[in-house]
Amino acid sequence: MRSRAPGGPGRWQRQNYVGRTVELYAGPAAALGVAAGAVALPARARAAAALAVLSAGACGAYDDMAGEGDPRRGFRAHLGALRGGEVTSGAVKLFGVSAAGLAAGALLKERPVDKLLAGVVIAGAAHFVNLVDVRPGRAAGAVLALGVPGLLRRGDARVLAAASVGAAAAVLPEDVGERAMIGDAGAHALGAALGCAVVAGNGRVGLAAHAAGLIAAAAYGEKVSAAAGARG
Repeated sequence: MRSRAPGGPGRWQRQNYVGRTVELYAGPAAALGVAAGAVALPARARAAAALAVLSAGACGAYDDMAGEGDPRRGFRAHLGALRGGEVTSGAVKLFGVSAAGLAAGALLKERPVDKLLAGVVIAGAAHFVNLVDVRPGRAAGAVLALGVPGLLRRGDARVLAAASVGAAAAVLPEDVGERAMIGDAGAHALGAALGCAVVAGNGRVGLAAHAAGLIAAAAYGEKVSAAAGARG
């Protein structure tokens, strides 16, 4: 991507929180890395992981490109714009990631309630990792911290945890070194992969507990975003 940047190198450069120029290549690289790691899964789980990760990465990449300079933050701001007839890149990301999460959850689980909970966990995990992506290395570091315990599990959960941890570890040095940033593309893709790992390793009770925690985190993040917007 560095040698043949789609749209030119300038399209893939941003100013980070201290004004340093960084590249966005790490985001798509992380998404593709996770998808490549998921090829070791059985067909149904592989399809679910690919759907969740690549869709979340694509929606995040769209927001990275189309949403540059948009000061609106949080679900409420984008849904408010949608009610006014404006389709923001954030709204596209919100509905796209949610739909992909629900579809992936339907592939990973059998019973309707479990499918719904799985979708909430996958979409919620994607949003959570993006929520903590406020400084270099935080999102990838969160995926490492939350994903490493999954390596102790068996079957699909371990493969998915390994894929998310491996991709996060691969982009972490560039991210921490402020040479690249994973952006929404990488954060959502890594989060979706982590969510798939959680879904694969838990039954209904575990899914419900994770879903409740992720909803609470999203509500808190929305509150913080609203407060920041009011101060701004």
